[in-house]
Amino acid sequence: MLNKPLIDKYNRNLNYLRISITDRCNLRCIYCMPRKLIPKLPHKDILRYEEILRIVKIGARLGISKVRVTGGEPLIRKGVFDFLEQLSKIDGLSDISLTTNGVLLKDSINRIKSSGVNRINISVDTLNKEKFSKITGYDFFDQIWEGIDQANNMGFNPIKLNVVPLKGINDDELIDIARLSFTYPFHIRFIEYMPIGSNPIKANRHLLAPEIKERIHSLGKLIPVVKSVQDGPAERFKFEGALGEIGFIRPISQHFCHTCNRLRLSASGQLRPCLLSENQEDLKSLLRKGCLDDKLENAFFEAVRKKPSEHNLSTDHPPKVLGQMCGIGG
Repeated sequence: MLNKPLIDKYNRNLNYLRISITDRCNLRCIYCMPRKLIPKLPHKDILRYEEILRIVKIGARLGISKVRVTGGEPLIRKGVFDFLEQLSKIDGLSDISLTTNGVLLKDSINRIKSSGVNRINISVDTLNKEKFSKITGYDFFDQIWEGIDQANNMGFNPIKLNVVPLKGINDDELIDIARLSFTYPFHIRFIEYMPIGSNPIKANRHLLAPEIKERIHSLGKLIPVVKSVQDGPAERFKFEGALGEIGFIRPISQHFCHTCNRLRLSASGQLRPCLLSENQEDLKSLLRKGCLDDKLENAFFEAVRKKPSEHNLSTDHPPKVLGQMCGIGG
């Protein structure tokens, strides 16, 4: 039974929860995780699956209907498929999806499908095998594409390929990446880089959506696609005759804060109302003190109360977000 919906003071209905189930990853992408070693959360400090499921059940009672499981890399956590299956059985959830780097996709795809997940996002920043190794630190290019091909053959829809364009790194491939939408029903998502945590990416490498659109315009006119109720912040387009789509996620050049419907649950059990704010509610401490459900409900409402109207990344002196994306959840 639905209690008071999670509506913030800016009249945004927060019905989407992104869940990081681990801060560990089997890649070291230059824009996400610094190449120098950073401390990992001790296992005892990571939320247990039963704790996450309890939080989601409470969230669903308050109006959460959409959940995305992220990391780090979620597929490296032991027991993830049983967790996904239990997650898919929670009343009130109408959309459950998974974000992965694709390294383990080939060997996991059948269990992902049987768990009840039908939508996946995969990080694909290059079509060049050597460049892939430079960006991620590892040579998993071939097996990732084998996994993507298998997911496509098994009917996952949509399959979204997330691309972070960076000048001098992969910007020479934007046309080739966008061209994939003519051959496959993939949703290609070009995502503007966000400066979070410690990483070596300099501001002069950032590539914003207007320039990306200009770079790929030779493929044809971008035709707007009408957004559905469950859509995220991407501006959706199609090229005429294409099987797939092109999307632009623009947190810098045209932020979408006024329509943001997200809360984030970090691997350490912090409920964050905004990716780019350090405000958060400590759900793990409440859980491990043996709190009743009403305390967790109140923490949801407190997070909603603290959700800012917008982030400040586009200002001349943006605030520093100290947490790493791998722990917060992308």
